[in-house]
Amino acid sequence: MIDPQLPLVDIHRHLDGNIRPETIWDLATRHNIALPAKDLDELRPLCQIQDKTADLLAFLSRLDYGISVLADTDACYRIAYENMQDAKRAGLDYVELRFSPFYMAQSHQLNIADVVEATIAGCADGSRDFAIKHNLIGILSRTFGTDACTRELNGLLARKDHITALDLAGDELGYPAPLFTEHFKQARDAGWQITVHAGEADGPQSIWNAIELLGASRIGHCVAAKDDDRLLEYLVEHNIGVESCPTSNYQTATVVDTANHPMKGFLEAGVEVTLNTDDPGVSAIDIGDEYQVARDVIQLSDEQLRQIQINGVNQSFISATEKQQLFEMALKR
Repeated sequence: MIDPQLPLVDIHRHLDGNIRPETIWDLATRHNIALPAKDLDELRPLCQIQDKTADLLAFLSRLDYGISVLADTDACYRIAYENMQDAKRAGLDYVELRFSPFYMAQSHQLNIADVVEATIAGCADGSRDFAIKHNLIGILSRTFGTDACTRELNGLLARKDHITALDLAGDELGYPAPLFTEHFKQARDAGWQITVHAGEADGPQSIWNAIELLGASRIGHCVAAKDDDRLLEYLVEHNIGVESCPTSNYQTATVVDTANHPMKGFLEAGVEVTLNTDDPGVSAIDIGDEYQVARDVIQLSDEQLRQIQINGVNQSFISATEKQQLFEMALKR
């Protein structure tokens, strides 16, 4: 199912959507933060999705439990470090972790730049200790509005050499891409790559806007592209990658029936589809589960699954030399 002779990557994985329930409980206890549960067993179904939610915003609310216990920058460091350990345990050779420092700072009014600093440090130490390559993607959480995103962007730019790309996530319908053109111009001017959540809660025009207005070279989810043949052709022609996350798409009700997830059609059209976990802590999955869903439910062939592994490396925000090194490392296993 997963070819050990090929690198295994996850390039759409939210650091702040992968906080262990045990860590949430421990941090709440340490900082005397009240949770609506009397023990860890009661907490799990609150912070992890058992089946599906009503919509994207209902899904995102599950992340709030983990964020609520980030009482200081040490907590931010800890969850970043544990994310690297989790990535290693999942068998990943390379991971791109994305995070929203404004969101992480919000519950306890932390300094955004300090949250960025702690997250960078936690991931760097985890990368060293667990011997796994990583890059960080900053998120602008549009749900909080353009002014908050400006503050968030400034916090990320303060450590711009440690950030690889910028993403736009959150309430896609309420806060569309045209509101953020200046933010993403600053990101491109800083030398960052661009990936944008689009076509998850809104239609094909949201994807066009992500590409044409914000400069996205990858699209998170991109489910709505199935309704626009010209867009699919454009994605292929311009080598714009699709970051597919089928379990998340089911849980957010973005797709009603996982068996008919559009990623198979995207692959057949020649789009560089990748397979990712999105918020593995909230979804209670990991990358192996996604490959099993892709094979058993979406009915992808072994060759298509191999192509997805290759696509993941090709679409990664690393140099051609680093990509080649990943392939060579996998062959030596």
